[in-house]
Amino acid sequence: MPSPFPGMDPFLEGYLWPDVHQALASKIREVLAPQIRPKYVARLEVTVVQDAGAEAEVGVMYPGVQVLRTKHAREAVAPYETRQTRRARFDGANIVAPLTLPLHVEYRQVNVQIRDAGKNKLVTSIEILSPVNKREPGVTKYRKKWQRLYKAGVNLLEIDLLRRGLRFWEYKRMIESPYVISLVRAKMERVEVWPLTLQDHLPVVPVPLLQPDLPVALDLQQVLDAIYDIAAYELTLDYDAEPPPPELSPHDKAWVRKLLQPARKKS
Repeated sequence: MPSPFPGMDPFLEGYLWPDVHQALASKIREVLAPQIRPKYVARLEVTVVQDAGAEAEVGVMYPGVQVLRTKHAREAVAPYETRQTRRARFDGANIVAPLTLPLHVEYRQVNVQIRDAGKNKLVTSIEILSPVNKREPGVTKYRKKWQRLYKAGVNLLEIDLLRRGLRFWEYKRMIESPYVISLVRAKMERVEVWPLTLQDHLPVVPVPLLQPDLPVALDLQQVLDAIYDIAAYELTLDYDAEPPPPELSPHDKAWVRKLLQPARKKS
């Protein structure tokens, strides 16, 4: 069953995102592999990162992680209670801190690499952004990785299907949009940008190879539709609720409400 949204489904940006992220990478490889062989191969780059900012994702991407637990650490003391009886009540096993915070949460970051089959040289890196990439300290780490790949002459295709967080590309001339696809070709000093609204279909984008080989086409909407259907996300998502944060604009809220009316009536 397809998503009710014509393009990106904002409901996928919540706790399902790690699954969506990995499914996108796998499907992109599956779609590209037949187009680029035998000269090139598509490989998955899997990196396990420590998400030090997990408290920002409670109830969004990490609903099962207990990041904040509020306790009344200072209990009311009865007028007749002495210091000795109070000390006896609070033995070491029963002392509870007012807050509990996770140090780190592991996140599997999966991207797609196009490599020269003969020399295993990295030609194009397809970066699917996660919330970890879009807030500190992940933003700084991602910028360093991006700069390292750019200096090495690698084509960089960036897929940002998350509304929340900081964005690498911010220009005054670029219209404000919830989603952005961008491409920087090797040794070029400009970025090609596809700004996307909730109402837009995801684009068909070029995936550059080595000169003189022509780029191959990647239909991102076809990829998203395929993984939505395979994973049956509609069986899990609650379209009666609000999408994950950030809050939609009044215009987009009204549009989403109208779009989802048929689905909500069925439920």
